[in-house]
Amino acid sequence: MIFREAHIDDIQQIQVVRNAVKENTLSNPALVTDKDCEEFLFERGKGWVCEIEKTIVGFAIADLKDDNIWALFLHPDFEKQGIGKELHNIMLNWYFSQGKEKVWLSTAFNTRAESFYRKAGWKEVGLYGTKEIKFELTHNDWLNHNKQ
Repeated sequence: MIFREAHIDDIQQIQVVRNAVKENTLSNPALVTDKDCEEFLFERGKGWVCEIEKTIVGFAIADLKDDNIWALFLHPDFEKQGIGKELHNIMLNWYFSQGKEKVWLSTAFNTRAESFYRKAGWKEVGLYGTKEIKFELTHNDWLNHNKQ
């Protein structure tokens, strides 16, 4: 299992993982293009992947421009192995090292992702649209959560 920064050549496999998920699925996979991935990975922020036997099984992308987590997804065959937690931690350590004080994300109600973020110290701050919860995490909350 290798965790590393995402490269441009990873986008095709990132798309495979994104479209394989069972929760927080895209209503239309064409809504997130390879160009979108490239922009978020290399112009707006940075991303990381988890690779097993040269296959990407999970990825995370932070967006510095809008101060949010653009993506954190695992292929369903690789859940419950600590991959999501490791990607999450790598991403947030980098994000807050960039001088940022707060980050947000959204996820669907009653999903494993919702439970994951609550457990990781994220605080619910309201709704995002009508079908998602908006969470925020401050740098202080991140530091305090990691001391526990």
